[in-house]
Amino acid sequence: MMARKKSAKKELILTTAAAMFRERGFAASSMRDLAEKIGIEAASLYNHIQSKAQILEEIVDGVSEECKIHLDNLEKSNSTSLEKIESLIRFHTKMMMNRFEEYSVMVSQWMHLDGDKLVHFATNRRDYVKRMEAIVEAGIQKGELKSLMPYVVVLNILSSVRGLEFWQRSAKTHTAQEMEDNMVIHLIGGIKK
Repeated sequence: MMARKKSAKKELILTTAAAMFRERGFAASSMRDLAEKIGIEAASLYNHIQSKAQILEEIVDGVSEECKIHLDNLEKSNSTSLEKIESLIRFHTKMMMNRFEEYSVMVSQWMHLDGDKLVHFATNRRDYVKRMEAIVEAGIQKGELKSLMPYVVVLNILSSVRGLEFWQRSAKTHTAQEMEDNMVIHLIGGIKK
């Protein structure tokens, strides 16, 4: 029971921190501000987490690991390149819609990671993009996709997903499913042969 309570408190700290880091930026956020938002003493935070840097690491690592697992599974699948790209679009769109705070922090605050964590994330990020490019290149080679620069296709997908931040801040006159489906139609339509 105690472990579950401690885990729930840590999860509250991470989700509250993600929202604060996204709104203010990592550098402009303090442990004192975080404690105030949660409604606890700043010293109590350290019972659950060692530092603000650790909070950022856990947020970034959690989301990036989910992205990596999804891509690992796609690469092992027998799906066509077009199906893999659609799956990636849907996955990243859902992450931006359902895990908005954490996903946004991973995308925009990762450069505040410390030392080896920064190098590790930057390396994995480059590798992730190259792996997506390889899927696009395979689709071009098989005649499924137009002959486009794979890097540009990947950047367009990832940038379009980031643009969903405007949907998050809007009155949301369209459902998440409508947004996801339209992202797929638009992005696949531009590359499908």
